[in-house]
Amino acid sequence: MIINRRQFLRHKRSIALLFLLIAESSRLSAQNSFKGLEGFFSTPKNYVVQHTAQVLKMDGNLDESDWQKANWTSNFVDIEGGKKPLPTYQTQVKMLWNDSTLFIAAKLQEPQLWATQTHHDDIIYKDNDFEVFIDPANNTHQYFEIEVNQFNKIFDLFMPKPYRNGGDALISWDAEGLESGVKLDGTLNNPKDEDKGWTVEMAIPLKALRIGFPFHVPKEGTLWRINFSRVEWDTKISNGKNEKLKNAAGKDLPEHNWVWSPQGVINMHYPERWGYLQFSRKSDAVFTMPLLELQKQYLWLIYYRQKQYQQKNGKYAATLAELNLERGVKIGERESLLQMDASAKQFTATIMAEGSAAISINDEGLIETIKPKP
Repeated sequence: MIINRRQFLRHKRSIALLFLLIAESSRLSAQNSFKGLEGFFSTPKNYVVQHTAQVLKMDGNLDESDWQKANWTSNFVDIEGGKKPLPTYQTQVKMLWNDSTLFIAAKLQEPQLWATQTHHDDIIYKDNDFEVFIDPANNTHQYFEIEVNQFNKIFDLFMPKPYRNGGDALISWDAEGLESGVKLDGTLNNPKDEDKGWTVEMAIPLKALRIGFPFHVPKEGTLWRINFSRVEWDTKISNGKNEKLKNAAGKDLPEHNWVWSPQGVINMHYPERWGYLQFSRKSDAVFTMPLLELQKQYLWLIYYRQKQYQQKNGKYAATLAELNLERGVKIGERESLLQMDASAKQFTATIMAEGSAAISINDEGLIETIKPKP
């Protein structure tokens, strides 16, 4: 969204006065504002990824000293978070990066190793798999997905926007230069023995994670959104192989979805729910949640409430009041102001705080920073 300088300055001059008025007015508590949507607003996980100059071989062994120093994430949980029991088998991830590559390693506990998909861009999640989701722009659009199975076969795709907003997967996109390795601790497709698990190692070229944009090396503190998923099917040994369990109608039982940062919904294509990946060259760097990310929560609150309102009324609400939301919100010690422009079929909401850039969200969930036009 672009606004001219006169509009920007007028907004800026009015913010201080509006904040004073808002401070005197009644507002709904945050608890009431988010009621019923708590699962969408749990704090995402975060990972500070350390820089490496070491040559890493993508063989799944993780023998290199920098891999040994990198921290593992917490164990994966159910995609819905605390609503569901902890996964049966453990999964963890660790990461490193250099100026050209993001390195990802995952270890997956698994007592029965099996796979059936044997070609690139097969539907890999038909098998037990490991999946990576990356949004470098942190705007929920133009993001990437990479899946791998125990054959080390890759399914990679680009999403211009989430499926919920009419996005369609570009399966013809390939992560050019991607290297991956899988190490099996057991025997593949041999149900006669019990296995221990498998390890995945990936080297993803950073320049591959761009569509039509120039590549820039991440700076100190650069923030991406990332999440990891593990698809796990319930199986039984039948006719000398692992077969998926079926329901009474003969259809496969639903797969388990185990993730690093819980989504709050059985859908990985909610990029605003992914974890934070912070790039650093400092060994003692600590993740700090930026004010901008806290402000975005209120934009997403408007987005979800508008979708609820549309489903019920067949149109979007024209005002924040119709959504039972106030214009003023306090984040820490900072006051922020919400604005919304809406028609029956579209809306744009904005949040701004004095001294900070304004950001907006539209009815397709696109996050943008508002810059004054020179």
